[in-house]
Amino acid sequence: MSQVDSDAAAVEEAGAERLGSAFIESYARLPVHFFSRVDPTRVADPTLIAFNSALASELGLDVHGLDPRTLAEIFSGNRALPGTLPIAMAYAGHQFGQFVPQLGDGRAILLGEVRDRCGRRRDIQLKGSGRTPYSRSGDGRAALGPVLREYVVSEAMHALGIPATRALAAVATGEAVYRERGALPGAVLTRVAASHVRVGTFQYFAARGDTDAVRRLADYVIERHYAEAKSAANPYLELLRSVMQRQARLIAAWMNVGFIHGVMNTDNMAVSGETIDFGPCAFMDVYDPATVFSSIDHMGRYAYANQPAAAQWNLARFAETLLTCIDPRMDGAIELATSVITDFSREFDEHRLAGMRRKLGLFTEEEGDPVLIQGLLDTMQRGGADFTLTFRRLCAAAEGVAGDAALDEMFADPAGFRQWSQGWRARLAREPQPGSEHAAFMRLVNPAVIPRNHRIEAAIVAAVERGDFTPFATLTTVLSRPYEDSDAGAAYTAAPLPEERVLQTFCGT
Repeated sequence: MSQVDSDAAAVEEAGAERLGSAFIESYARLPVHFFSRVDPTRVADPTLIAFNSALASELGLDVHGLDPRTLAEIFSGNRALPGTLPIAMAYAGHQFGQFVPQLGDGRAILLGEVRDRCGRRRDIQLKGSGRTPYSRSGDGRAALGPVLREYVVSEAMHALGIPATRALAAVATGEAVYRERGALPGAVLTRVAASHVRVGTFQYFAARGDTDAVRRLADYVIERHYAEAKSAANPYLELLRSVMQRQARLIAAWMNVGFIHGVMNTDNMAVSGETIDFGPCAFMDVYDPATVFSSIDHMGRYAYANQPAAAQWNLARFAETLLTCIDPRMDGAIELATSVITDFSREFDEHRLAGMRRKLGLFTEEEGDPVLIQGLLDTMQRGGADFTLTFRRLCAAAEGVAGDAALDEMFADPAGFRQWSQGWRARLAREPQPGSEHAAFMRLVNPAVIPRNHRIEAAIVAAVERGDFTPFATLTTVLSRPYEDSDAGAAYTAAPLPEERVLQTFCGT
């Protein structure tokens, strides 16, 4: 080895050590039956597709001196970071209503946690990093397409201001994975989360009657996410209430941008209140409350309009796991927990209504607002209007800038929209702010661009079939500023043409 090569290797080794020193291992200090110790499986030829430098800086990760090749080695799992203790977490879950007592991280490995620049603990996890004790018959790998989809959508959700896991890196493995559609290029996603504790994590221990583990896990979650609950008269009831409130806000935020998760199983509900697992997710084009994209949701259990009820059902399952912590008297525990779960509908409705008022430029509250809002949604459904474009064009209409004609063309029956618009304008006239302020306010909450399914699919096809990651990189950049009108993003605002529509998405496992 030459001196130059030796010096470069020393710099890389020092960089890897610095990176590893940032990690802490609080979850790995819980009892051993909470997880399995496992190392990532090496891959043949890791190549860095994308690295989120801004997120790395936010996390306080020092990657100075680490070139793309080294980053690919680290974030594929090929190169161990000194000081980390990789684990696969155990959890259970209701999948489409059917309880599965053991699921767990079948293709994900938690490297550990770091404290970001705000002092918050954040998990860093490799997804698609090989078999674990929870893989069952799976290969523990991920195909390139689902990795790119999660990277794009999770970062877009963050840019939209919606709590979500983040994407730190995407690495091509140089190996094929085999699915129903044949051989596909493999990849590994590095995911960042407030934590990866799920409703299903609690269910795993509750199903085994391990009340001590449930209490230990609840204490961990309170310490990590809900410190204010420690001072409550009943900390575990307060934990339930806090999780419920975050979920109500989260689902309302989904609904207000037309997001459909696709697989709202209890193992896909993070108790931190973040959106997690972006397999068959999608954003609506034409507004229809019955919209389903997921290829496995045959009965529409997780259709757009059913998401609030699905979340409440999941929270009821979470409450069941906490009953012995809430009150040793079962009747008392059930009564207390039921009151919290029942309150979800009110919390959700408040957040949804507040969000929809903002989307329509309403600063004040009037009793008739829910009727006005539902009237627009009904008109959109009857007229086949695009969800995102309708609300964005209402921004221009609010200030009288060529908005009406652009809106008319959104509806198969413009007369129905015009009739609704008269009531909306009368409502705006009762607001204290001038129209220009309404429009500016509305543009802060009505995105110009969203991760439209056809755009994501085009980026995936380019990458998978041609090895071209330019559409993926461009899409990711455009979606990082969803509320801005820009020349670069103008082409991405349009709804798909009939032949471009993607009507089905897949979970990617």
